[in-house]
Amino acid sequence: MFKSLTAPKAGAEPLAAAIRACRTHFIWAAVFSALVNLLYLAPTIYMMQVYDRVVPTGGITTLVLITIVAMLALGTLAALDWLRTRLLVRAGLRMDKMLAPAIMARVVDAQGKPQSTQALREFDNVRTAVSGQGVMALFDAPWTPLYLVFCFLLHPAIGVLTLVGGAVLFLLAWLNERDSRPRLKRAIQSSNAAYASQDGMTGQTEIVRALGMRQASINRQLHQRHSATSQYADAQFSGGKYSGAIKFLRLALQSASLGLAAYLAVKGEMSAGAIIAASVLLSRAVAPIEALVGAWPSLVQARASWTTLQELFASTAGVDKPRTALPAPRGLLQVEGIAVRLPGTEQPQLKGVSLTLNPGQTLGVVGPSGSGKTTLARVLAGAQSPTIGTVRLDGAEYSARDSDDLARHIGYLPQNPNLFAGSIKDNISRFASSIGVSAEAVDAGAVAAAQAAGVHELILRLPNGYDTMLGPFGQGVSAGQGQRIALARALYGSPALLVLDEPNSALDQEGEVALMNAILQAAARGAAVVIIAHRAGVLQRVDRLLTMKDGAVQLEGPREDVLAKMRAAAPPVGARPQ
Repeated sequence: MFKSLTAPKAGAEPLAAAIRACRTHFIWAAVFSALVNLLYLAPTIYMMQVYDRVVPTGGITTLVLITIVAMLALGTLAALDWLRTRLLVRAGLRMDKMLAPAIMARVVDAQGKPQSTQALREFDNVRTAVSGQGVMALFDAPWTPLYLVFCFLLHPAIGVLTLVGGAVLFLLAWLNERDSRPRLKRAIQSSNAAYASQDGMTGQTEIVRALGMRQASINRQLHQRHSATSQYADAQFSGGKYSGAIKFLRLALQSASLGLAAYLAVKGEMSAGAIIAASVLLSRAVAPIEALVGAWPSLVQARASWTTLQELFASTAGVDKPRTALPAPRGLLQVEGIAVRLPGTEQPQLKGVSLTLNPGQTLGVVGPSGSGKTTLARVLAGAQSPTIGTVRLDGAEYSARDSDDLARHIGYLPQNPNLFAGSIKDNISRFASSIGVSAEAVDAGAVAAAQAAGVHELILRLPNGYDTMLGPFGQGVSAGQGQRIALARALYGSPALLVLDEPNSALDQEGEVALMNAILQAAARGAAVVIIAHRAGVLQRVDRLLTMKDGAVQLEGPREDVLAKMRAAAPPVGARPQ
């Protein structure tokens, strides 16, 4: 099992490395498990000595001495059991320290891949299994033969009873695993889908209430939850019948061993002390099997979660590859035949788009809804990777830079401002203080960006200025204020490329003037600027214009030339469509 978890798999090396880093914890836990299982023999030996030596002879001194030895053995057993539990908990903590940051990074870079939605929850399943009773049952199971040997030493008949009973228990455990595995897999998938849907609804509660979808959403969530819980119940019912059979068989075997040992003692083939010892040894021999059956659902879920994490890491393998540090770009944007086809869609969202934008130039992108403008903006901003083609900044492919390093040189304003819970200053500075940027640098950068966006005075009029706290999704400011703050965020750090998607959709006249000034100032300092817009006001001063339809470029060139071609292609006023 350990070898399968640490086997190298393309892209999933960090997962295997984390398991290898915990190898010492697992080895010592296995060593302590061996000692614990040896010391579990102490009560059996103690009882045999009491019944076979102390009681017949009345040896009080012997009783005291063997009691002291037994107490020391049991104390050592308890200490070792506590130590192996701590070791496994420490292994879980070490895995969390090593993998949680990497998993979060992969989730951010997964770009909506299905296995990314519940990645941390999947990891918690693995960490809990590593730190729980299931792994200890796995460590105890190999010592079942030791107890079997002692059963044969007591009497061959006791050994045969234990061997046959253990084989039947193992068969029941195997049947349980075979029956419950597909049921648990379906239940886990349904549960993950229900959680993902619930998270999506929670993030849109205002829209749900405003559209009168409250009860419909609740009913939908309850239906998905009921489906998941029903499948879990089905798996538990299936496992329950095996657990009940295993418990019955274990108790029956204990009673049978007592009866058999009593019969052998009456026949003179065993001592009286061996009667209780036989029952204890048989119980201890089959205990790990019963523990494994009880812990099996969590182990199966952990295994499935580990596979999901491996798929996530394999699909985002390029995130951690080493990259040569490149100089800051000037703003030369080159788009070479890019196409985008999102998963689950039949038609591509972009088809063979190519363009070049020099530093200091501004490009306006227009087209009807569904023409691919927003998808193009996402690709240019680095938020979406093209399915085919390449996007370059100063000649270097986007993938040649680390995603955070690339984002430092790109300012992106999406259609929805998507502000985060935190202060306005944190939102503008992209939470730079969380990665060690000094408070002075953050303050200066946030104020400079706000001034460039023309929103500095607006922020100062808020109750706590730049320290005004926003709720999730920017709660606390109006849509127009949020869009202007998001523009300041896009301008933070004076990026070489600005990508603005519908930047004036929620702005009043004052805000639109401030937007236009910000665009012209960014172009004046040498930034390339791409503006997607429906309202023509913000496009009056652009250098170039690009029109799109059905994901493809229709026209692209100097603004006046494109406008002239559009006017020439437009049907005369009053003409009937053919």
